[in-house]
Amino acid sequence: MARVLIVDDEDRIRDLVKQYLKFEGYEYSEAANGQQAVELFQKEPCDLIVMDVMMPFMDGISALRMIRESSPVPVILLTAKGEEYDKVLGLELGADDYVVKPFSPKELMARIKAVLKRTGAPESHREQHYTYKGLEINPVSYEARIDGEKLTLTPKEFELLSYFVNNRGVVLTRENLLNEIWGYDFYGDSRTVDTHIKMLRNSLGQYRDLIKTVWGVGYRYDEV
Repeated sequence: MARVLIVDDEDRIRDLVKQYLKFEGYEYSEAANGQQAVELFQKEPCDLIVMDVMMPFMDGISALRMIRESSPVPVILLTAKGEEYDKVLGLELGADDYVVKPFSPKELMARIKAVLKRTGAPESHREQHYTYKGLEINPVSYEARIDGEKLTLTPKEFELLSYFVNNRGVVLTRENLLNEIWGYDFYGDSRTVDTHIKMLRNSLGQYRDLIKTVWGVGYRYDEV
């Protein structure tokens, strides 16, 4: 499983990227500036680095320059609009790709996969089979069973269930679920999420309480 180092001074950016990495099956570590990134990389090597350019203490370009002295690890730079000089300099120093902020997390994941494939680093893997007591979920065959009996789920219900399982213990907002399961161009609202979760809970029967409501925020999947 590939490990990705996320380097950004904004907590919300790191949290967003971590959430998507976790769903895609990657391991990850994080740093808040270039200096921390260099020190962490020396202690704990990774397969790819996603690094912001503008950061305090040490910027991404300086960190990239130091890392390149000892390692060819793939690096994707996060740059702000208009930072043409940083893009060019970063590529000249050995950055493998760059993504302009504000960015789509799905686009970033696609870039990560492409760079890892191009550089021959290990690929990620989502959980292929999940079992909790009598509940079984197989993302490959798109099937869920309780005590061996196949559940009748709509595609969206199954995608919701798989997303919850791959993000166990993480509070997921309705907006996050809409974006991830229905897509950014979906014109529905949060009631769509609530309706599908209600149907999913009904289908899960005795395991309905695995999906917990976090009032005022969203939902969380917790093993009882």
